[in-house]
Amino acid sequence: MLFDTHAHYDDEAFDPDRELLLESLPQRGVALVLNPGCDLDSSRKAVSYAAAYPHVYAAVGIHPENCAGFVPADIDVLRELARQPKVAAIGEIGLDYYWAENPPRELQQQVLRAQLALARALRLPVIFHDREAHAEMYELLRKYKPRGALHCYSGSADDAAWLVEQGMYLGFGGAVTYKGAKRAARVLAAIPHDRALLETDCPYMAPEPVRGTRNDSRNIVHVAAYIGTLWDMDAQAVLDQTAENARRCFGL
Repeated sequence: MLFDTHAHYDDEAFDPDRELLLESLPQRGVALVLNPGCDLDSSRKAVSYAAAYPHVYAAVGIHPENCAGFVPADIDVLRELARQPKVAAIGEIGLDYYWAENPPRELQQQVLRAQLALARALRLPVIFHDREAHAEMYELLRKYKPRGALHCYSGSADDAAWLVEQGMYLGFGGAVTYKGAKRAARVLAAIPHDRALLETDCPYMAPEPVRGTRNDSRNIVHVAAYIGTLWDMDAQAVLDQTAENARRCFGL
């Protein structure tokens, strides 16, 4: 089974053929897709895709890069969206200190805390975005003790071990196949196989050997093949293991 746990089919890169592509995914080997929102508009779209396609699930949330206009009433909107059928998580939420032009760190933290409280109230898992903000992110994990996944995990093997102890899952996508991805290889070799998830983050981060093209869920097979070299497993076994992990993580 192939389960893409993080895909952005609301992105404008899919405007020319979105419906055709989404409809065709099961025939192309993709069993399940989780499409997270990054703001209210994309969260609504994610919910609409989940309603339209049996193999698509949604997450709803406000990404740290998109939180500049946040008002408390936004949480009420997310709450209503999260109650719709096939909403499996609150996400993509988190902290991103990488870009200088991102919203202020204090605001990012405020928005994240509000969404963590929402996830706890609704008993939903969380999909985290964490870029150059590990210390603050882990502090909030200690406080709120959410369940869920760290999307596109970029931390160390030591941090990965701690996160797994907290019950978190770690997401890996096309970037792990890149020549310089030595840290990711160390993490994947160290963590229990039942805590890894596969994702595309499409249309971004297409893996080798299709790097530089528009990414979509089918390309997870390349990520699975690479991880199989680290786990001494064939690609299908990696796909099956990580799909089972994802179903457990998101309660599907």
